[in-house]
Amino acid sequence: MAVRLGGSRRSGGDDDLVEAHEINVTPFIDVMLVLLIIFMVAAPLATVDLGVDLPASTVEPQPRPEQPVFVTLKPDLSVAVGEEVIAREALPGSLDAATKGQKDERIYLRADKAVSYGELMAVMNLLRDAGYLKIALVGLDGRSE
Repeated sequence: MAVRLGGSRRSGGDDDLVEAHEINVTPFIDVMLVLLIIFMVAAPLATVDLGVDLPASTVEPQPRPEQPVFVTLKPDLSVAVGEEVIAREALPGSLDAATKGQKDERIYLRADKAVSYGELMAVMNLLRDAGYLKIALVGLDGRSE
């Protein structure tokens, strides 16, 4: 609240102070400009998409195995090893037979689009519990369409 000082004194000894009814908005504008600058600087830093120019790799691609082991999760949530549909409880035994007991062999996991993420993770957990830690997810190459 602003008070106007000065002027003449009245004879009764009362000071007649008059209130000024204006609001000083200069500090408010200064704060708003500082906040605007902060948000203008911080907004580009909050983006997730980063342009990164990755270097080319000189490593030869790994050859595909002659007989890859495919585990397929069908839309009806049945599991197949190769072309044979099996029960989920029989998955470790079927994988041991398909890989000849080699737990370090890569398992190629493919699932239908209609299968939920939770069901896919359940099958991956079964593979992990069976000792198969090298799992490759199979998908269609989007560039070929």
